[in-house]
Amino acid sequence: MIDGVDGKVTPLRKPRPCPECGKPSSRATFPFCSTRCKEIDLNRWLTGAYVIPVHEDDPEEGDGSLPNDDQTGRE
Repeated sequence: MIDGVDGKVTPLRKPRPCPECGKPSSRATFPFCSTRCKEIDLNRWLTGAYVIPVHEDDPEEGDGSLPNDDQTGRE
C-alpha cells in the first residue's frame, strides 16, 4: 500500500528473522536475509539433513492399497 502523505510503501508483512542466522530477512530472498543463507537451506534439504517424517500404517489396517468393489460392499 502506498501512503498518500509521503509516498512510502507500507510492507504487507513485518520482517522476520532469517531461519539460518537470525538477521532481519530481505525482501528479495524472503524468508532469508541473503542468497547465501537461502542456498545453505536448500543444500540441507538436498543432502537429506532435513527430513519430513513418514508414519507407517498399522499392519491391522491392511496393506495400504485401495479397496476394490467387493471389499466395499458395492455391487
